Amino acid sequence: MFNSILVVCVGNICRSPMGESLLRRCAADADAPVTVASAGLGALVGKGADPLAVEVMREHGVDIAEHRARQLTGELVKAFELILVMEQWQQREIERLYPYARGRVHLLGKWREAEIADPYKKPREYFVEAFESIDKACEEWCKRLW
Repeated sequence: MFNSILVVCVGNICRSPMGESLLRRCAADADAPVTVASAGLGALVGKGADPLAVEVMREHGVDIAEHRARQLTGELVKAFELILVMEQWQQREIERLYPYARGRVHLLGKWREAEIADPYKKPREYFVEAFESIDKACEEWCKRLW
């Protein structure tokens, strides 16, 4: 079992805050003592979650309104045992920047063999689609982890 999971996307205002919150809820439901956080490869540091992400998550009983974006750093990579990304290029980039992360970085959609497209600056339906993909991917991880 992993004690810490980091969810990573680009800006850390759409997909990774969704994934972080859904994994955290799943861990709580399973009574699993795990730390879940998120970060971005090109984070909009200090910015709140995208309003559409907040809205879609709220509709599913999760409040991410207090989320603030943070940049992925070497310290974060070292601190977390499992790192979940949205797209394969993100996995390659993390492993390039932080070679010691190899073997710990996986697609969030690994079990569905799916990447999760970025809804940033797109209409609401893209956020709904991203939520659905992230939710399903988190369910698959939860089945395997807890």
